[in-house]
Order: sequence, then C-alpha cells, then structure tokens
Amino acid sequence: MHERPENPPFLDSLQRPLRDLRISATDRCNLRCTYCMPREVFGREFVFLPHADLLRFEEIERIARQCVALGVCKIRLSGGEPLLRHGIERLVGMLAELRTEDGKPIELAMTSNGILLAKKARALKEAGLARLNISLDALDETIFHRMSGGNVPVAAVLDGIAAAQAAGLAPLKINTVVKRGVNENEILPLIRRFRHTGVIVRFIEFMDVGLTNGWLLDDVVAAHEILARIDAEYPLRPIAARYPGEVAKRWEFTDGGGEIGIIASVTRAFCHGCGRLRLSTDGKLFTCLFAGKGVELRGTLRARASDDELRQRIAAAWLGREDRYSQLRHAMTEAPARKIEMSYIGG
Repeated sequence: MHERPENPPFLDSLQRPLRDLRISATDRCNLRCTYCMPREVFGREFVFLPHADLLRFEEIERIARQCVALGVCKIRLSGGEPLLRHGIERLVGMLAELRTEDGKPIELAMTSNGILLAKKARALKEAGLARLNISLDALDETIFHRMSGGNVPVAAVLDGIAAAQAAGLAPLKINTVVKRGVNENEILPLIRRFRHTGVIVRFIEFMDVGLTNGWLLDDVVAAHEILARIDAEYPLRPIAARYPGEVAKRWEFTDGGGEIGIIASVTRAFCHGCGRLRLSTDGKLFTCLFAGKGVELRGTLRARASDDELRQRIAAAWLGREDRYSQLRHAMTEAPARKIEMSYIGG
C-alpha cells in the first residue's frame, strides 16, 4: 500500500485528500443484480452507450495520468463488468505503467463478477493487475440467481476465484451485498467456504445507489447484525486499517482462520475519510457514488486540450467537492430527484 505524502497538494472543501480513482470500463454487464442493474430496468430494450461514446483506452490513461499527478495512488477498474470491455488487458498494462510523484507504481485493482475470470486471470496478472475483488452474494444456487438476476451457475464464479488465486492475484477479496429477507442466511456459508483460504470476504450493507434498485432502509442488514452473526460461531477481534480512509472495517478470526471486512456505508457513514473520484465510461468525472451530475472530460480531451488544462479541470472538480451524502441521508426529508446509477460510474 502506498501512503499519501504529507501535506497533500489537493484537498477538497472538507479537507479530504485525493487518493483513489475508480474507472468504469464499460456500462454493460452479463448479470442483472437487483441492487445494481435490475432486469426490470436494464432489460432487452435498454439502450447502452454506443461504442463511439466510450472513452478510448488512450483517453482513459491520459485522465488517469493527470489524476496521479494530483495525488491518486490507487486506481480501480470497474463497470458494469470490466471483463466485457474488449482488450481490457491492454488498458491494465497501460495503467500499470503509471508512477506517483516519488516514482512508486500505482496500486492497480479491479472489481469483477468473476464469470469471465477463469479465462482472463493470468493475462490480467501478467499485464500488471495487483488486486482483485469479486462479487459473490450467495453460494446457494437459487439465492445467487435471485440476487444476480440471471442463471449463471455459482460454479462459474468459483472457477474464476480459483483461477485468480492460481495466477497470484492476492489478497483476493469477495464482495457480498447483504439484503434482508434474501441472502442474510448466506453469511455463514460464505465464511465457512473461504476461511483458511487466504480469501477475504467483505460484507456490504445494501445501499441506495441510483434510483432503480428499490432501496428501503428496512432491507438493510446493519453491520452490527452481520458482525454478531459471524462472531457467535467464529469469534472475531478488530484489526487496524491498512491505510487512511479504508472503507471496510477489518476483523480477524481469533483462531487464525483469516480476516473479514464489513462496509457500513448506511449505518456508519465514512464520508469524512472518502478520497475517491469516479470516471464514467463516457468520460464524466463524479465526486461521489451518490452524485447527480458529473464534470465532462471527454469533450475536453477531444478538443485537444493540453495536459495542464485537463489537470486544472480535474483539480477544480476536487477542490470544490463537498459531497457527504451518506452522512446526511438520515436527515433528508425526501430522496434526491436524481442519482447516477452505480453501473454507470462503477461501485
């Protein structure tokens, strides 16, 4: 992990330093998870972005390079499903060449649903990918299909996990969104499956991202409930964060069986430590996962703006940033009229 230098040059309006860039490589996905791309909205008639509207790899690399110049030390590729983007290994290779001001390589990670990973894991590792998070909400086939909105077998994801481990993409993390009445009974089976394997399972409170996932507070299984359920069978103790602003609270099994993480963005908001920018597939920059609008960069790039002009536009977006939606959520009297969907800017 790379620590940010002291006295970082760019702080937002709430004094949060820029550390991370999340890049949506595509707005398409081969699943229809109910909390992200519900089939009722993203069905056969849904119109995805045309290829000409997508940022080219060279454009993504150029934006990322300017973000690194402003202090970013970690980049995560997401989507949609990033492995659906043709030639994604080439983009990984391009981003892996980026260096921070002190000459250190950036930490390059990816979030995937794992379905195509069995064929891609080794090439991703060889291209320079350092870390990988895989979404897996259940081991039970019926529950997995209900959460993922499709009929892809769990085995396809497990094969991808095995391929990633064999390729040396470690530590591997599993991301599990927990929704009440659907998959909370999958918490312990997932723990049992991945204890003593080196895989870190991270449980995520069901979030109100976008406007299409039918979010209700009653559907949220709170972090303390998740923790109590696990601790009752496999005692846990807290461990320190790896770096400032880490969103997952870390816990380790007292018997040495590994560790877990819990991301409580609903019940324990962590906006105060958020240092993330998000880049959409078509080149808009967003300062929050719950944002309603972004800063247009694709037009700036294609108008042949200089690197200085591009960097100044990115810096201005960060300097004026005051987002803290999760901290304010419970005080709101009505929901925002507009929020960008997670599949558009990456989770």
